[in-house]
Amino acid sequence: MPVYCPVDSPKDAEDMYLRAIDAIAARFRDPQVIYMIETFNEPSTEVPRPVILHGVELDCHADLRNARLSSENAQEADAKSLACLHFCSKSEDFSSFTSIEENADKIQVSVLINRSGNSAKSAAPITEYFRALKETKLLVMDYKLEVLCYAMKDLSLKQAVSKLIIPGLVDQLCTVKNTILPNLLGQHPLLHPYHFSPPGFLHPITAIYELSYGETEMKQVEARRSLHLRLGLPFDRPLLRIANAMNLSTTKYIARSNSIWKGSPLLKDVHLGIPSSGVSGGVVSMVQGSYQYYHYLHDGFDDSGWGCAYRSLQTIISWFRLQQYTSIDVPSHREIQQSLVEVGDKEPSFIGSRDWIGAIELSFVLDKLLGVSCKVINVRSGAELPETCRELALHFETQGTPIMIGGGVLAYTLLGVDYNDVSGDCAFLILDPHYTGSDDLKKIVNGGWCGWKKAVDSKGKHFFLHDKFYNLLLPQRPNMV
Repeated sequence: MPVYCPVDSPKDAEDMYLRAIDAIAARFRDPQVIYMIETFNEPSTEVPRPVILHGVELDCHADLRNARLSSENAQEADAKSLACLHFCSKSEDFSSFTSIEENADKIQVSVLINRSGNSAKSAAPITEYFRALKETKLLVMDYKLEVLCYAMKDLSLKQAVSKLIIPGLVDQLCTVKNTILPNLLGQHPLLHPYHFSPPGFLHPITAIYELSYGETEMKQVEARRSLHLRLGLPFDRPLLRIANAMNLSTTKYIARSNSIWKGSPLLKDVHLGIPSSGVSGGVVSMVQGSYQYYHYLHDGFDDSGWGCAYRSLQTIISWFRLQQYTSIDVPSHREIQQSLVEVGDKEPSFIGSRDWIGAIELSFVLDKLLGVSCKVINVRSGAELPETCRELALHFETQGTPIMIGGGVLAYTLLGVDYNDVSGDCAFLILDPHYTGSDDLKKIVNGGWCGWKKAVDSKGKHFFLHDKFYNLLLPQRPNMV
């Protein structure tokens, strides 16, 4: 939006800017404006053709309570009477609904403004020159407007645009206007809207961020902290970071790519739905959030016999990725080794080797790559591990991160504990990185590769070795927004 403003008269500049904003808001209802409506759902064999709505067809004064679908069939209705249902999937199965991003029907509405009118006569373009009477400054303002609206399936497209999209655009334009106005003749912030779906909210929220600052710069951090305070969100979860924003245009493909590391599919949250632990009267404390299951031979890389701690570390880092604490890729074994060499813990010859690593090495890598601090619990024998259950339960309730358990030459990922503080009976929810099969969830659960383990089972078999000491690595959740 170009605006010429007098330099020596801030009041006149403000008036011209406000008139320009009002003109843009009026354009959304102009008879010449065009709204192109198309599906944003995953491509299928039957993709509805885009629908074009002209401004002259809109009715911005109608009552939404009386706005209902007159016809569901595109062949029986024109664009003015088609409903949102025209772009929705036919499935009525909501049992598999996991998130708005991945499962909701999405419709994109693009605004196309016609800047030239029709003329009965052919004519060459004409340029007019108006000389400014005083010193002026050209303000070019590039706004990104993007609103997210909920609509009933039986609401007509015309009413959805008239009563939801246009008011949303005007409201967002006013928000941007109020942000720019105090420093109109100075440096303008780079503003961009982002949509979020925080846990506990029944609807998404939209935040407008200034992109002049990085995610970790104090100005941006304070803006997010203020939003967390207003919305009642916790101050140790990066729920409103740009990396955690919804991307409705490619969400299903992004969701898939987030579950892929170097081309191989990864199982996520494999502990969900497993049988109970069998601890009578116990209280279950479990990992909070999602993770990916890394194990031996994943992606065709043979690390059998030496890579279990590497795999546990990869699972832990995937948790930090999926909770949006970091955007780095989950490192390979070689990249983990490279990090340990760079921090001075290992010699260069360590890179490319098949040497084991333990809890201490994992803490070094988490600190270097993610800036994550860790707490380490040492026990002299596997027989003493049940004594740590109270502390482990507190970790899962307050931090919620996966834990690495290392003892002897074996490493496991701990996802939770079931603990009866009266009887002392307890069980450990173990995710075993030693699994070498295919990513078959049923096979993994039935084979005990993810499940509850007692220190001593009903047959008297000890899961943890009594003649080995154990280190437990408890990554601490960053205190950040």
